[in-house]
Amino acid sequence: MIFEGKTILVTGGTGSMGKTFVMRVLTGELGTPQKIIVLSRDEAKQHDMRMSYLHKLVATDEVIYRNFMNVLEFRIGDVRNYADVCSAVKNADIVVNAAALKQVPACEYFPTQAVLTNCIGATNIVRAIEENGYPVDTVIAISTDKACKPVNVMGMTKSIQERIFTAANILNPKTRFICVRYGNVLASRGSVIPLFHEQIKNGGPVTITVPGMTRFLLSLNQAVDTVFAALREAKRGETYVANAPSATVMNIAKALIGNRNIEIKITGIRPAEKMHEIMVSEEEATRCVKRGDYYAIRPMLPELLEGEELQTNALNKEFSSADTVLDLSGTSALLKKHGLMVEDVDLHNSDELLR
Repeated sequence: MIFEGKTILVTGGTGSMGKTFVMRVLTGELGTPQKIIVLSRDEAKQHDMRMSYLHKLVATDEVIYRNFMNVLEFRIGDVRNYADVCSAVKNADIVVNAAALKQVPACEYFPTQAVLTNCIGATNIVRAIEENGYPVDTVIAISTDKACKPVNVMGMTKSIQERIFTAANILNPKTRFICVRYGNVLASRGSVIPLFHEQIKNGGPVTITVPGMTRFLLSLNQAVDTVFAALREAKRGETYVANAPSATVMNIAKALIGNRNIEIKITGIRPAEKMHEIMVSEEEATRCVKRGDYYAIRPMLPELLEGEELQTNALNKEFSSADTVLDLSGTSALLKKHGLMVEDVDLHNSDELLR
């Protein structure tokens, strides 16, 4: 029960993954926490999140509601600000760094802003623990497949963030710094599925970049499952990777359109996009091992591997979204399973798309 009696800080906790993570922790499935602190800089999102718990009425949400009244704390602050980070980190047992600038085009146009949040924010967490001796047990960074062989600013800054947290283990042996890496989260804020839903609602056209482009896909709950698995099992400096399926953007669009008479328009690849994402690079494959349903990339720093037994590599090549691609029926089944087909959601309620 990894959360029993713990204080958990979630930076960027009002984002899609952060909200789902907090909801799951509040159910007590992995123990009842003493407190969950949500640190973010958007007061409107914090208000909406707070109200979403206050307005829970159905019986199945009673345990979440009860825990919320005693446990959940919201703080306005920014990971870019060292004082804000120190104030939030000092009493935490577990820190989940979900604060990020994650929109690829936005990061391309404002790369300095991406560095400040994704890199300096990570540095502030490490610095707060290192300089003040805060007794944090574990820090986990939420990363992305775009950090692997990055070609865009978002991926580059996330890759640096991974290295910041991995290296932090050297000078902070009392704190375990780990990462998780996963692909596109179905229906998360900014992903392609809410865009397709909106375009379908308005009668089209549905715009796709390149028909053969592939992306890893997993649900918000599967993303949180990956974080939970890493918190339970990851060793210092390791990066946990979700073994997720992939699909072409064309099949995603076709699955959502179904039998509707809606045009599909090809717009061409956007700046800084890849045709196929990579979850584990060829170089990382040489130190990638299997851990249950996940891959664990062991750190490259030799100091973090001392005393460990050699393990058999789980991969002999890079893990690419082009490796095993779902066909149209498989893509439809995946979207249906997670309630993301157009007929399964309320297109007039944006929160429904991010549940």
